[in-house]
Amino acid sequence: MSDITLVPGSTTLLQLENLLGQGHRIRLDRGAKPAVEAAAGLVARAAAGDAAVYGVNTGFGKLATVRIPPEDTSTLQRNLIRSHCAGVGEPTEPRVVRTMMVLKLLSLGRGASGVRWEVIELIEAMLRERVTPVVPSQGSVGASGDLAPLAHMTAVMIGEGKAEYRGRILPGRDALDAAGLKPIELGPKEGLALINGTQFSTAYALLALSQSWRNVESGIVAAALSTDAIMGSTAPLQPAIHGLRGHPGQIDVAAAMRALMDGSEIRESHRHGDTRVQDPYCIRCHPQVSGAAIDLLRHAARTLEIEANAVTDNPLVLVEDGQILSGGNFHAEPVGFAADMMALAIAEIGAIAQRRVALMVDPVLSHDLPAFLTPEPGLNSGLMIAEVTTAALMSENKHLANPCTTDSTPTSANQEDHVSMAAHGARRLHRMNANLANIIAVELLCAAQGIEFRAPLKTSAPLQDVISAIRKVSPSLTDDREVAADIEAVAELVSDLSIVKASGHLPLMEISSRY
Repeated sequence: MSDITLVPGSTTLLQLENLLGQGHRIRLDRGAKPAVEAAAGLVARAAAGDAAVYGVNTGFGKLATVRIPPEDTSTLQRNLIRSHCAGVGEPTEPRVVRTMMVLKLLSLGRGASGVRWEVIELIEAMLRERVTPVVPSQGSVGASGDLAPLAHMTAVMIGEGKAEYRGRILPGRDALDAAGLKPIELGPKEGLALINGTQFSTAYALLALSQSWRNVESGIVAAALSTDAIMGSTAPLQPAIHGLRGHPGQIDVAAAMRALMDGSEIRESHRHGDTRVQDPYCIRCHPQVSGAAIDLLRHAARTLEIEANAVTDNPLVLVEDGQILSGGNFHAEPVGFAADMMALAIAEIGAIAQRRVALMVDPVLSHDLPAFLTPEPGLNSGLMIAEVTTAALMSENKHLANPCTTDSTPTSANQEDHVSMAAHGARRLHRMNANLANIIAVELLCAAQGIEFRAPLKTSAPLQDVISAIRKVSPSLTDDREVAADIEAVAELVSDLSIVKASGHLPLMEISSRY
């Protein structure tokens, strides 16, 4: 197990993607410690003073006018955590929880939250020993931070709540004890610093971003394979067309498809004498549609990289100014917008992929492929219902793509009267990505079957290698069989980037332009 040191304020998305879920020991750069301790000292002095400082010696939210004496500040913070453990629903996936904990480390490490260094060390130790809090997935509106989810995380830190440790769900204190760790007694503002922030929403969004990118890249491979399967034209991929428009994502997708299809015998066989003038939009416009989705993902990625390094609790401790100021950095509107953008991209990639599936199974449109891609249509139904499945998944994603950020509602006795809904906006992306992976899987199955019907003509070498990868988990379809297992197996190849790796073009786009 290797050590990974993160620098608060300058951690990149690629760093986060490479380390999360890989079993690394994650720690903050020790250069962050002086700033963290200076902020904690300022908070300690404020807690002992006479001036009212929100969340330090006052109540919370609508109760901010209630003063709390110094001897009760620890009880105040503990009660805050207990009262905010109000989440419901299925437990959040452990890798999301661990991502959330890493993001909380990065935020606290900026030295503007006022927590002691011991708080940071405990989160590091929990990550190292794999003590993972059980966090219900529902309950945050993404306004005053992801309060309920982060409270469930923090509850374990004070020896309460529940945590997963070595495959067992234990009471928080028992999980810490089993890992050789001790719970912490929260000091002034520390409970508030831990539960204020957008780390739950951002963790979900970051992991969805990674999967979205894998789906989009696999979708480019599928689109190239489908284009050859229906004997489509590569003329719409020429660089001059895309350069005249100028959108980076569109240019990148066209370049990737040209590389994937280069050397195809199928393409060369119909360059001359083909009576078709133009292909349907789902073939001809894939660079424009997929490229636009990529540009959205890149914009979302820039937002999330900033957010991953941001201080998003309240109030903020400005050591140089000697002030503790209330603000609104906990409002997750940027994350909500990023999630909504990603939802649009996911839905549209699935929509155009589904149209290519429909094209390939339709003998009227598929340029002489057999109906539903079966050798004996009628006796066999082939991939008829697999196409119907893609239509169902496409429709579901269209519904899920409706924006969440526009659905604000007042909470907390109208004190928090505009909220972002970023948490479930980001959470739905995982369901959408799963749907999209299955749509692309069906497209790959159809395209591979279509290419095989073009024999003895062959597709390009990269795409032949893709078909070989597909055939290792899904044999060619002759007589009818259950295809659910085939879809599941190929969807896994989509999700783990095996499809892109098989093409020999990994990554399809330069890493420098990825995000």
